[in-house]
Amino acid sequence: MIARIESKDPHHLMPQTAEGEAKPMKTEEVAILKEWISEGAHYEPHWAFDAPSRPAIPKVKDAGWSKTPVDLLVLAKLDSQSMHPSVEADKATLIRRVTLDLTGLLPTTTEVNGFEKDSSPKAYETVADRLLASPQYGEQRARSWLDYARYSDTHGLHWDNFRMIWPYRDYLIRAFNDNRPFDRFVKEQIAGDMLPVSDYNSLLGMSSGQARFPVAPSHWNFSQYGKQGAWISDLLPYTARMVDDIAIIRSTNTDAINHEPAIMLMNTGNMNTGKPCLGAWLSYGLGSMNNNLPTFMVMMSKKNEEENNQPTSSRLWSSGFLPSEHAGVSLRSAGDPVLYLNNPGGVDTATRRKMLDAVNELNRETYQDLGDPETNTRISQYEMAFRMQTSVPELTDLSREPRTTWDLYGPEAKIPGTFANNCLMARRMAERGVRFTQIYKRGWDVHAHAVGLLPMLCQETDRGAYALVTDLKQRGLLDDTLVIWSGEFGRTVYSQGGLSKEDYGRDHHPRCFTTWMAGGGIRPGITFGETDDFSYNVVKDSVPVRDFNATILHSLGIDHNKLTFKSQGLDQKLTGTTPARVVDELFA
Repeated sequence: MIARIESKDPHHLMPQTAEGEAKPMKTEEVAILKEWISEGAHYEPHWAFDAPSRPAIPKVKDAGWSKTPVDLLVLAKLDSQSMHPSVEADKATLIRRVTLDLTGLLPTTTEVNGFEKDSSPKAYETVADRLLASPQYGEQRARSWLDYARYSDTHGLHWDNFRMIWPYRDYLIRAFNDNRPFDRFVKEQIAGDMLPVSDYNSLLGMSSGQARFPVAPSHWNFSQYGKQGAWISDLLPYTARMVDDIAIIRSTNTDAINHEPAIMLMNTGNMNTGKPCLGAWLSYGLGSMNNNLPTFMVMMSKKNEEENNQPTSSRLWSSGFLPSEHAGVSLRSAGDPVLYLNNPGGVDTATRRKMLDAVNELNRETYQDLGDPETNTRISQYEMAFRMQTSVPELTDLSREPRTTWDLYGPEAKIPGTFANNCLMARRMAERGVRFTQIYKRGWDVHAHAVGLLPMLCQETDRGAYALVTDLKQRGLLDDTLVIWSGEFGRTVYSQGGLSKEDYGRDHHPRCFTTWMAGGGIRPGITFGETDDFSYNVVKDSVPVRDFNATILHSLGIDHNKLTFKSQGLDQKLTGTTPARVVDELFA
């Protein structure tokens, strides 16, 4: 203010006349103003910011009057004013007071007479419980809250038209009658609000009309678990058990707004097709640990829900411009675990061996003539397929798993193709030296009917993920194995589709979503990253996909800048050309 008063800038004139001309203050007036500002003002601390403390119980003259320590505090105050407690009210007065307090209504004659005749010690408590359980209690409590919110059924004054605001009134009444916890009650006050203006310049591609969509609080409660008090949904009770074994990243974000480019970006570091996926890069960079099994295997989980069946394709586990031997091999849940693995009908193993030897000899001659490295890859794949005729049946045979395995993974793990079964298979692959295993679980595209779909999806995945981490830890494998749980993007805080008390949907949201990691040197039990109050933008410790991938490679002992492959004149790498950062804070 002083700077504006003393400024000579014509755009900063202060004070001004009504015509906008300068009206300079006198020098002595400015001096008085400066002195007044420099002296400051006395600040009176507000009681609401004082830490609660238990007061000393005072000594009073007539301690027999009190029934609780609070009565003693009241009586001490009365004594200091030379006042005395009121005489005990008769029962008719007492029921009138409590009924007015709790419902805003007078008791009926029948209620008064019944209370006066009730001589039981809990007569008053019985009346209070009845009033608290009555619909009128919520109406009385809601009146005060509605006054604070300046509620009105109409616009009032000259434009006294009706407003569709009554659902908020009815919500308040229900909330008080349900004795809703205060923290949830306050959180729900923003339900239906418009999102504040974002500091992000572009809208989400899927939600160009997002100003029309109301904020929808979660249908389920979140509670704190673990040593650090991580917030976990009630839909994930098994995840809640292992929060001290995982690192939760709340600030992952992506540049893609729709499934196909987002999944491509998450898997390959690029939204365009033709790039190697993470598993292929690891196969190329780390090599094989088991000559009888592929380095990289992929499993699709069965889907019990009929909706939101996003398509997937083999380009998600493609080797791209890397040699094709590094592509993922799909392990199926029905029929032959791996296609074209078994011998054709009427062909025994010895005959098959002779056929492969002959084909390989032709391939070697082709390589000598043309020098195409893919020819050698083809030879390697034929040999791998032959060896897998023995190794894959052993891998998929779960008959020797002990009872403790099924107790941990649950009954669904016995059903081939379920997420739990795939998690068990992932553990068996890790034991056998498969470098990279990827499990897909579709169905999360809840643009509508989230309340009905999410419980099923979480039930299908929660226990299996917990069992995998726990199983690896119990077997001493977790330190050498990195477990990652992630989607391709998040979902919006605002509703999409129909919004009701019992149902809503959510749109794609690339700006922030949650992932978790376990093992592989990751610091367990931490929660990393923060978003704004609406889970709309990251406000601290952003982790874009390229940083996420760089961190994964670092966990496995690989420098993301050095794992490269020459293609199209460039030293191609998983993290792309934009500089990427390893999130060192995630490591122990």
